[in-house]
Amino acid sequence: MQDSLQFVEDLGTDRLDYSSLISSSLSGDESALATPFLLLDCDVVRSRYIALERALPGFRSHFAVKCNPSPGLISTLLERGGSFEIASLSELHLVTAHGARAEEILYSNTMKPPAHVAGAYAAGVRRFAFDSESELRKLAHHAPGAEVYVRLAVDDRHSLFPLSRKFGTSLDEAERLLLMTYELGLTPLGVTFHVGSQCLDPKAWALAIGQAGTLQRRLLRHGVHLPLLDIGGGFPAPYVNGCPSIESIGAAIMSAVDALPYRPEILVSEPGRFLVAEAGDLVATVIGVTDRANQRWVFLDVGGYNGLMEAVQTGGRWAFPISTSANSSQLIDCTLTGPSCDSSDTMFQGVSLPEDIAEGDRVVIGCAGAYSLTYASTFNGFPTPTTVLRNA
Repeated sequence: MQDSLQFVEDLGTDRLDYSSLISSSLSGDESALATPFLLLDCDVVRSRYIALERALPGFRSHFAVKCNPSPGLISTLLERGGSFEIASLSELHLVTAHGARAEEILYSNTMKPPAHVAGAYAAGVRRFAFDSESELRKLAHHAPGAEVYVRLAVDDRHSLFPLSRKFGTSLDEAERLLLMTYELGLTPLGVTFHVGSQCLDPKAWALAIGQAGTLQRRLLRHGVHLPLLDIGGGFPAPYVNGCPSIESIGAAIMSAVDALPYRPEILVSEPGRFLVAEAGDLVATVIGVTDRANQRWVFLDVGGYNGLMEAVQTGGRWAFPISTSANSSQLIDCTLTGPSCDSSDTMFQGVSLPEDIAEGDRVVIGCAGAYSLTYASTFNGFPTPTTVLRNA
């Protein structure tokens, strides 16, 4: 064990093939199978990174650290030449400790604690997002001379987690604030937006880029050129039907970029979920089974509070692939719930599982690499999952 990570050279298994997983040798270390743990395949991350590069030629990926801060993942992305988007000073310390260059990092949280701004600036971060005058003045005070980029509020109705209610500003206000940067001693760098997490419509990015183009035109009248376009994240993982491919999203984005008044010199994206969701399989153990009101309830040693909060937030609507070591050919609809004493700690309903599923069986929840560990707590004293790396 090293920094709560368990390194596995090669499990020799297909993803979600649990019968192969439990028969594989983990160097004879039985503790490697102690649950819950997140099996994170770095080769899957690499393949998603390459796919994103091909879909968005000319863009550099800045991974959203909040999605999954596993040190092995950070090292994998650095190998590929990626950088990072942070939301706090602690995230900055995490990635720079693994070799990330502070001057390449984007601090895209638009409302930051003053001490975090000052600490990031002292560490070498020079690019900060904002969406309000108060934040702009904060940056001028704690990060003098910094390069700043404004976040626009955009249409995010096609995302499963909209963000523009809390973040972003109007075109008129963005224009005013970017012009104000000069009197505050800051450098206007560019524009950013976020179409919402798990966005299912490629046109959302195109429309948002069109808004950025409108801002470009307005500022050109003042002699201001914006060298940065940051298209944020929102690239979806296949939990739901009708999930668009990264190729179709990329085509919409590149077409919109070509229609801008000018092509920014710095093109960046902030992927999170797309890179890591499918790379992670959350492995749990059944701690109890009971029947209530004609429904089979299966209790796991992992729940919403310690790893599966998004499953709770989405009311079980997302089709996380689920497999188990139970082997009966007869299936029964089950409710999967967590170990805590909170009744809302229930993740999935109507999941078809073998009828003989019992205490001690293992359950694998796929597509769990994103927003699982970062949301996890030790509520009720239950541990958060450790991370087991494949192909690190």
